[in-house]
Amino acid sequence: MQDLDKILSNYKGEKSDLIPLLQDIQSEYGYLSEELMREVSKFTGVPESEIYGVATFYTQFRFNPKGKKHIAVCSGTACHVTGAQQIIEGMERHLDIKDGETTPDGEYSLESVGCLGCCALAPAAMVDDEIKSKLSLRSIKKLFRGYNPEKPSK
Repeated sequence: MQDLDKILSNYKGEKSDLIPLLQDIQSEYGYLSEELMREVSKFTGVPESEIYGVATFYTQFRFNPKGKKHIAVCSGTACHVTGAQQIIEGMERHLDIKDGETTPDGEYSLESVGCLGCCALAPAAMVDDEIKSKLSLRSIKKLFRGYNPEKPSK
């Protein structure tokens, strides 16, 4: 928690610090864990429920760690009308996770985002920092070639 102490030292512990504080914590840790949220509550005096209310209101905050490869699928208007939902569903099936989740092995995380700003390339996704354009169900199979998530045994 030494990193957290360093982050907290940049703030006064006031309620108005909440959003930038959460942004800095997420930037350092990759997500907002329950433990981190408790520490923010202690530091600011803001109840945990209120902090969760703020963090869940803004889509920039996450409560699960990202995978080694993070996939953000655009669901903006141009991507939506050209099949973004089918792309998301295809990725969910292949990775055996839902939108907003990370594979159990930590390899991939998947999230739909409002807009990637590349409407002419719709439907599009960003894998880490690389744009994948004009996606189709066939192209997503290529994207995950060789990756088979472990299926839990029943």
